[in-house]
Amino acid sequence: MSSFKDLRIVDNFYQTSAFFPMPTVMVGTLTDDGKTSFGPYSLCQPYYIAGKDYYAMLLCCRNSSNTAQHILKRKKCTLNFIPDKRKYFKEVVRMGFPGDTPEEKMKDCIFTLEDGLRKAADPAGEYPQVIAESFQVFECTWVDTLDNAQNDQPGLLDGYPPPYHDFNGITSQFGAHFILKVEKILMKERYYNAIVNGVRRWDFPRVPVDYGYRDSKNFWYTRFRLPIPELLPVRQTTVSSVKYAADRIDDTVKFTDEACAKLVKVPRIFLPTALKGCVAWAKEHNVTLITAEHMDIINDKRAKEKNR
Repeated sequence: MSSFKDLRIVDNFYQTSAFFPMPTVMVGTLTDDGKTSFGPYSLCQPYYIAGKDYYAMLLCCRNSSNTAQHILKRKKCTLNFIPDKRKYFKEVVRMGFPGDTPEEKMKDCIFTLEDGLRKAADPAGEYPQVIAESFQVFECTWVDTLDNAQNDQPGLLDGYPPPYHDFNGITSQFGAHFILKVEKILMKERYYNAIVNGVRRWDFPRVPVDYGYRDSKNFWYTRFRLPIPELLPVRQTTVSSVKYAADRIDDTVKFTDEACAKLVKVPRIFLPTALKGCVAWAKEHNVTLITAEHMDIINDKRAKEKNR
């Protein structure tokens, strides 16, 4: 006999039929008069993470929401990750009440707004502002051409008729999915330094995690605690096996034994990808024999930022 019960799956199953921890993100968009409006969301997660010519997030929301309507019209948005402070989360809950206009949501807003880096790079352009209290912000553009969603239009607040898209744009009568190209990642200096120089336990930002509307009265979330490190398992291959793969990865670029030794901890399934990345770096820098010193440069993903 199973130790589990069969729970009925209903609308908003991640809130009503499950315990599902989620991030707390304030999505900033532009109103018709060029002002910034914010709406809180938790159904926001990475989408394209590698192997493409850009990176992307996925946002799921009601297609009648202010956020969805603004993205359909202007394509641009910001994803603002706020730290764990009770007064901030109280404001998130207030601004998340469905049906309020952008003016009502932004009235007496306690967050500080400032221009992002896209505005600094393009002063004549119109971009949503960002929340200064955030520990990080993603400045994004909706990739409306994916799934042929470029013709989706705002304006239908009582539900959209079919046909619907599979994964981008208007995806159901009341739902929308937006694949958002990450144009810039804005990071507060403390956390920027931690990522560039090496993250320690106390360097992590205080991140709230919410569980959505689990009942008719309360919005539930959990306070931040220091993360706990757990060592990764060490499974090394041999230098000779890395050398065997490296000698067959390219006709012109080769690896010294010392360079191959730098790759013995790479999981076997990822080794071809790692070697191809090294070869691409070598060709970009006119290198035909990759040494251990070259590998140190390649492995330091933050080298350019450190030098800058």
